[in-house]
Order: sequence, then C-alpha cells, then structure tokens
Amino acid sequence: MITLTDLFCGAGGSSSGATEVPGVQVRMAANHWPLAVETHNTNHPNTDHDCADLSQVEPRRYARTDVLWASPECTNHSVARGRRRNIDSTPDLFDEVLPDAAAERSRATMWDVVRFAEHHRYRSVVVENVVDAAKWVLFEPWLTAMDALGYCHRVVYLNSMHASAAGDPAPQSRDRMYIVFWRNGSTAPDLDRWTRPRAWCTGCDCEITAVQAWKNPSRPWGRYRAQYVWRCPSVTCRNSIVEPAWLPASSVIDWNLRGQRIGDRSKPLAAKTIARIEAGLAKYATEACLIPAGGTWRSSGTPVTAAFPARTTRETDALLVPVEGRDGKQAMPISAPVRTMTTRSETAVLVPYYGNGT
Repeated sequence: MITLTDLFCGAGGSSSGATEVPGVQVRMAANHWPLAVETHNTNHPNTDHDCADLSQVEPRRYARTDVLWASPECTNHSVARGRRRNIDSTPDLFDEVLPDAAAERSRATMWDVVRFAEHHRYRSVVVENVVDAAKWVLFEPWLTAMDALGYCHRVVYLNSMHASAAGDPAPQSRDRMYIVFWRNGSTAPDLDRWTRPRAWCTGCDCEITAVQAWKNPSRPWGRYRAQYVWRCPSVTCRNSIVEPAWLPASSVIDWNLRGQRIGDRSKPLAAKTIARIEAGLAKYATEACLIPAGGTWRSSGTPVTAAFPARTTRETDALLVPVEGRDGKQAMPISAPVRTMTTRSETAVLVPYYGNGT
C-alpha cells in the first residue's frame, strides 16, 4: 500500500485524481481555499482535510508518506496571467466571479515542495503545473534545491487527453508539465511506459506506441502540436506523424439534462457572448459545440466531437445545440438530415449546459 500526501494548492482546481490509482490511499488533503476543501471533501469524505495556508504550517503536521503529489499555485505561471483581460473578475455563466480568497495569489508555492521534501524525505515526488512554469526565473534554482536534497528528476510534458496508459484518457485537452523526482540510488521510473500513448499508424497499418517528437529538439518544452507531435517509432513509414486516440467531450456530457434556451433567459447575454455563439454557429452549424460564455480568455468554440478545453472550477462554457423546431413539430436530432428549409427562421438554439442540470 502506497500512502500519498496530496497538496492541491492551486486556486483553479484540485488534484484529486491520485485517489483513482489502485493501491494509492489519500489520508489527508489541504488547501487555502474553503470551497476547494469543501469540494474535495464531498468527493472524498474519508480523507482528512485542512483548510490552511500551506506556507504557514509545519510539515510535521502531516504524516510521512512514500510519495508527495504536489500541484502548486499556477496562476502567475500561466500565459493567461499576462493578458489584459482579468479572467478572475469576469463573470461566468452564473454571473458570478471568483471570491477574493481564490483570486489572490496563492502562497502555497513551489518552494513548499522543497520544504516538505526536506522534512519528510519522500521516496518520490511528483509536481504538476502548467507548462509555462518551466519559464519561471527560479525554476533552475528550484530544481537545484531538490537536487541538494538527494533527488534525481525528469520533466514530462503531456496533454491529459493522451494519458491513456492506465485506462481511458481524460476527455479534455489540457497541457501539463510533470516533474518526477526519485531518490539518488533508487531505480529510475519507466516514465515512457506511462506517457507514450497508443495510436494508429496509417503507414504501418497497425496500432503502435507513439513517440514524442519535439520540433526543436534542443529545447524540449511546450504544448502538443505547438512544440511537439507524436510519431510512429518505425522507420518503415519514415516515422510518420500520428494522432493518439482520445475521448470527445460528447462522451461525458449528460444529454438527458435539460438546458435553457437563450430566448428564455431573464437577463440577455453579453454582446461578446452572442458574438461567440454566432461564430460557433458559423463554424459548426451542423453539430453541437461548446461556446465560452464568460470567465475565460478563450474566444472560439469547439465541437463536442473534440476533447473539452481545459476545465477549471468555474462553469465557463455553454452547450450550443442547433436543432430544428418548426410549426410545433418534434425537433430532429442534429445527426439526422435537415427537413426542407424555407425562408422562415425555423432553427432553435439551446444553451447552456450546467453540471447540476439547472
């Protein structure tokens, strides 16, 4: 049995996925934001929870474990932080904004990983963050500090929609950086076994285990497609580019939940949201799509046949479903042929989708 300490420090989400790993037990979780603690406690009632600023607590408060999984605050590392638009003060679909406790810069930073590792001397440490954290001016000194504590490390860049070694991947496109540490003298983990996704190679006409190929090999950093692609390991097809298998957003949407039509809203949508909806219709008029509707820096829609954009603790997307509804007749599904169209406006649009079915 491996015991694990889960420091989910980020204001934008929590790293509760570790509890899904067979043989791993989470005994205690901590966060400075009460809502994050409440959410984690709802999903994991048998885990002890602390609502505390981890930079102000004693590491000895937490029992020594074999593995430390840390998700330090990432707001100041994200590219979104540099944009003029402040997403923390932008209303979401519920016309709400994040509370000050979540919008403030978390003080549970990367250096707390070093502090906890110094006290507990974990067998292994995994630190998850956005890929831009590698551009942090103190990233190399931070690695040096862990090296001084007797750790070797490897940095892994992986999109969540390709993390399929242990089962189905997340139906979400989310580029992440994982820094994996292990003690000097210990066997290095076989990370390739867990990070190389399966894919179909048309050149070899078979399923293969894809290899990560960097566009700039001298600087292995970045996001899927932008800085790296996946290739077939066989020279038979000249290491052709492959697309790993992934799950679409439609696979996890509960299509039985009833949404609310735009025309039935008591408060009109913002002009920018309407513009995004129009852009979504123009691009994906024949299929359902997800439209960013406040509380996010994204401006374009994505079809439900693709993976979800990165998810946070905020409801920032509406479900846009073009359906036919004319003369009170039953609407046809978007997968069926459209009836004869006339000059009348006979198409309805349903928005938005909320996880609680509102």
